[in-house]
Amino acid sequence: MRIGSREVKLTNLDKVFFPKLGLTKGDLIRYYLDLAPNVLNSAKRRPMQMLRYPDGVDGCRFYQKRVPVPHPDWLETVHIKFPSGRTADFPVCNDAASLAWIVNLGCIDLHTWHSRVTDIERPDYLLIDLDPSEGNPWSSVQRIALVVREVMDELGLTSFPKTSGATGLHILAPIRPELRFTHVRDFGKALAQEVVRRIGDEDVATTTWKVADRHGVFVDYGQNARDRTIACAYSIRPTADARASAPLRWEEVPEIDPSRFTLRTLPERIAEVGDLTKGMWRRKVSLLPRFEQLGLEPPAP
Repeated sequence: MRIGSREVKLTNLDKVFFPKLGLTKGDLIRYYLDLAPNVLNSAKRRPMQMLRYPDGVDGCRFYQKRVPVPHPDWLETVHIKFPSGRTADFPVCNDAASLAWIVNLGCIDLHTWHSRVTDIERPDYLLIDLDPSEGNPWSSVQRIALVVREVMDELGLTSFPKTSGATGLHILAPIRPELRFTHVRDFGKALAQEVVRRIGDEDVATTTWKVADRHGVFVDYGQNARDRTIACAYSIRPTADARASAPLRWEEVPEIDPSRFTLRTLPERIAEVGDLTKGMWRRKVSLLPRFEQLGLEPPAP
């Protein structure tokens, strides 16, 4: 198939990827091509860790950091070195053609880094991931999210909520890529602790790291660590109902049902409300002057 100026080989388009809905690999690729400008707003110029489902949601899955060889010569890659000394060439999704090529490998959702290839070691957003364990209601996630927004507002951070596409909620705040992951994680931890303090009930919100000791919704700041990934905005998730990670307006958060957003429904939603991530990356601010507001010593930039 010709996509833009590229020729992309697509295979097994009739293979069923979502048996409950009868949706195929071809349907998945078509979704991503239709929404390519929206998806690329979040995914472009970021290393991507591939999670492949070659036989759909009911089949086996495996992570693949290294880009397959051979791959198209036009596909951008980025060479990354890990503390262990190992290295890997990650694919980078910069256009609709590379998006189609990656999804054709069986990547249902798009797992991207918090940093761009221009500066791998410095993230350009802060993330709070509200991750409910069994027994925690969605209403608790909604309640906590509003407190996260309150704290971020007070810190002068512009926040953008989106459903995770699974059971949780992601809250992103664009930041200038001037601090390393460790410092951004430290800031995120202090922010999460302030949120938990304001909730005032560890059975509702917690930063307890050990799962066995955790009762409430985990206000997860740990995703700000180096080489952690999340499903980017508009990603389809490997769920039976082909659920999507959907950007939200803050006024929707108190009453939204995340099951509303799927491969079938999200294009219509975008036609109705537009791309809620548009202009997001122009809202970056420096975290440096905000450390002291959380009682932290600001690091050297």
